[in-house]
Amino acid sequence: MTKLLHRVFHALDRFHAAHPWDHNAHYHRWILRQLPSGCDSALDVGSGSGELARLLATRVKTVHGIDSDPDIVARAGEPTVPAAPVTFTVADAPAGMPPGPYDVITCVATVHHLPFTEALTRFREHLAPGGTLVVVGLSREATLGDHLLSLASIPLNAAMALIKNKGRRAPRPDSMTARTRPAEMTFSDIVREARQVLPGVRLRRRLFWRYTLVWRDGSGERGLR
Repeated sequence: MTKLLHRVFHALDRFHAAHPWDHNAHYHRWILRQLPSGCDSALDVGSGSGELARLLATRVKTVHGIDSDPDIVARAGEPTVPAAPVTFTVADAPAGMPPGPYDVITCVATVHHLPFTEALTRFREHLAPGGTLVVVGLSREATLGDHLLSLASIPLNAAMALIKNKGRRAPRPDSMTARTRPAEMTFSDIVREARQVLPGVRLRRRLFWRYTLVWRDGSGERGLR
């Protein structure tokens, strides 16, 4: 199965290079549905080219994005309307995170670059009472279930690429130019460590080689929309 998957993913990479679409952005609208009501502040960790931060600003009074890559932070600020309540700075997570507290912290396709348990601990410490942490992450495939979900994603990925690009070739968007690295933790590892740091955390495997994590701080009264 491993050799077959390697050949399939190689073909998928060639197809995706000609018809790119952002798997992370696919979950942005889902992230908005996780926001607590009455949000005043949000922090987007690993904000990249800023698409999610600008989307959060449609629902949150002030949004701050941080990323460790100075070039992509500079590009993130270019399309942002000056009056929009969004700012971007260069900072390393988790140690260099601004103090907050924040009603919402988001982290998309970034936490596998960080020391996982330390990152979740810092995220929890930077949340306001009743705040919500939303993570979209990557995990290393290890089980039959992982491989089956990966296989199910392949035809759907191709269909989405054709739909989003209207069947035409397209350049890679800025959001797909950030540095990447493969995930090292399995989903089981992630679940085990996350539950130790975030009691009551909700995790779920997702299509398109992602998982989601949602945790709400129980010390406040904010409710989900």
